Amino acid sequence: MTQKFGLSVALATPFDSNGDIAIEAMIEQARRSLAAGCSSVTLFGTTGEGSSIGTQERERVLASMLDSGIAAKQIIVGVLVDAAQDAAMLAGHALSKGARNILLAPPSYFKNVSDDGVFQWFSAVFAILGDKARDIIVYNIPSLTMVPLTVSLIGRLRIAFPNIVIGVKDSSGDWPFTETLLKAHGDLVILVGDERHLAKGVRLGGQGAISGMANFVPREVKLMAEEGMDDSRIEDFVEELLKFPVTAAVKTMVTHVTSDEIWLAVRPPLVSISAKGQAQLFLAFDTLFRSKAA
Repeated sequence: MTQKFGLSVALATPFDSNGDIAIEAMIEQARRSLAAGCSSVTLFGTTGEGSSIGTQERERVLASMLDSGIAAKQIIVGVLVDAAQDAAMLAGHALSKGARNILLAPPSYFKNVSDDGVFQWFSAVFAILGDKARDIIVYNIPSLTMVPLTVSLIGRLRIAFPNIVIGVKDSSGDWPFTETLLKAHGDLVILVGDERHLAKGVRLGGQGAISGMANFVPREVKLMAEEGMDDSRIEDFVEELLKFPVTAAVKTMVTHVTSDEIWLAVRPPLVSISAKGQAQLFLAFDTLFRSKAA
């Protein structure tokens, strides 16, 4: 039986006072996550502000990760761009370095596009990749892309590219959709992006998660992602996170657990959470996760 996907941390990206990527801090966060039980790290996804990170930066971070001793098979690379040629270039570079998977979002500048159009875009990416194309996880996050990946479109992709499209990360936050996806395509690697739905998704056949919350509660999320174990604390804290811009909120929580304020910075157009908001998140977290352990 093929080993299940498990838990990948949607690694946050730290920035120094000049706005440059703080690579050493990023590597340390990757190491902490792997040591805590994550099977891989996902670079440049939504939590990692991948759409704000340039090509040269991406190449430098990936090279530094590999040079630090983190294995290529433990690295997933997010690709969140609109031009098929750019998507293929970014994916091809990561795959050539041995990356485990590519997390590939659909193009998002044009809205109200058809399934046919999105299918043709993915087809173009794979055609440009040619023999390099492998281990693609398509990324459904319509709250940001405004381009939903429908169950039927995913079916078309898997039939047309059976050795390339191997899974779906579903960050729709729509449980009826997730449930339908699992029933229709449960033999694919289905990853549940919304931690409120993670445990029950795994119990229905989901193979794990790429999780932002794994940046600061990896052991707890691992039990959900690998064993389908419910954790009301996680579900309740997601509700707290959603009161704020999620990427900035996750980075705020990394600061809380590491005591390193470098994680507070985000890249424009995102902005950091106010001191009042930080205090609100810290209190909610400590109440849920630390009061019982004290």
